[in-house]
Amino acid sequence: MSEGVKPKLLVLASTYPRWPRDHEPGFVHELCKRLTDQFDVLVLTSRSPGSSAREQFDGVTVVRYRYAPRGLESLVYGGGIAANLKRTPWKLALVPGFIAAMYIVARRIVREHRIDVIHAHWLIPQGVVARSLARRRGIPFVVTSHGGDLFGLRSGWLTRWKRVVAADAAAMTVVSSAMRDEAVRLRLEPRRLDVLPMGADMRTRFTPMDSALRSRDDLLFVGRLVAKKGLPHLLDAMPAVLRGRPAVTLTIAGFGPEEADLKERAARLGIEQSIRFLGAMTQDRLPDLYRRAALLVAPFVRDASGDQEGLPVVLMEAIACGCPVLAGNVSGVHDLLGADAADLSVDSSDTARLGNSILAALADPEMARERAMRLHEAIVGRFDWTIVAAGYAELLQSLVPQHRRRTHVAMAVTPPP
Repeated sequence: MSEGVKPKLLVLASTYPRWPRDHEPGFVHELCKRLTDQFDVLVLTSRSPGSSAREQFDGVTVVRYRYAPRGLESLVYGGGIAANLKRTPWKLALVPGFIAAMYIVARRIVREHRIDVIHAHWLIPQGVVARSLARRRGIPFVVTSHGGDLFGLRSGWLTRWKRVVAADAAAMTVVSSAMRDEAVRLRLEPRRLDVLPMGADMRTRFTPMDSALRSRDDLLFVGRLVAKKGLPHLLDAMPAVLRGRPAVTLTIAGFGPEEADLKERAARLGIEQSIRFLGAMTQDRLPDLYRRAALLVAPFVRDASGDQEGLPVVLMEAIACGCPVLAGNVSGVHDLLGADAADLSVDSSDTARLGNSILAALADPEMARERAMRLHEAIVGRFDWTIVAAGYAELLQSLVPQHRRRTHVAMAVTPPP
């Protein structure tokens, strides 16, 4: 490796934007592009119909590997791996090829690019692949758990693999305090365990606007249409909400494998005239929804597999826009709601209580606005991407071999001729 070159960071991820303005979750890319000033970032992720095999994306080199015949590469997108497997069990046959192809391509990248450090997003399967590469090549790796891989995937042998990955990682990060507690409960024992969240762009995109533009009766749901988001409970609460406030509408911005079932449920409840399904929404369209809504309702639950939210980015974005919020009382919301958690979270499976909480929030918009702005002030200094990316950069730099770190620091402080 020549002198004066940035350390090389390999990022392993499953969920990643397939193209600019993709509606799929983009939090891994948002972090990666903010690391390019300190690292040469190369992301390895899976292909999807319509995506490029290799491209430069906001300064990040993205390589996408093929793991099945074209047209069958449907394991990741449209709801996430866990939800897709639950909905379509035959896709389990895609998993061995998905993991094997990731490992083969990652091994070639490590060898050809002389990677300095690896960042694996999700304990399984990316953490397993990172561990194998690290043991083979002596490269330090960080593994980040986002929630589903820690709270879900609860069989005995999968838990054992989580422990093995964590034990061999140079560091493990989780995105919320609740996840740190869960990692301890599961006896995951990495050499270093940090709470480092994902973030939101609270400086230019997710910002408050004039509260006079906010509706008094429009409810908003944003997120994937999967079990842990709890949307069936919100639909079940809507008849009581409409009896109390007939003008209420619910806008649903999201996509996923449960969409058809949810539309059928709304029709069965006789509330379809009050529900708008917008489908998939790109990030640039979300702020206007947050700024208009009277209340974001995020009825999170722990699903049948044990999966739940790690740190809900949707809740973070809404709060950043000054939107009043009501969330399901899962442990991952407490880092965002703080002292207001008791008032702003509810057991979503208790649909009567959920409906009453919605009506109470709508009945006192001034109180809802004051709480929303108080939360906004509390999170901006903790969850803006500038702060979050700096934390990850510091951690990753600490793992770069010492001679490489000295080279990069010298390059950064030497003035131009």
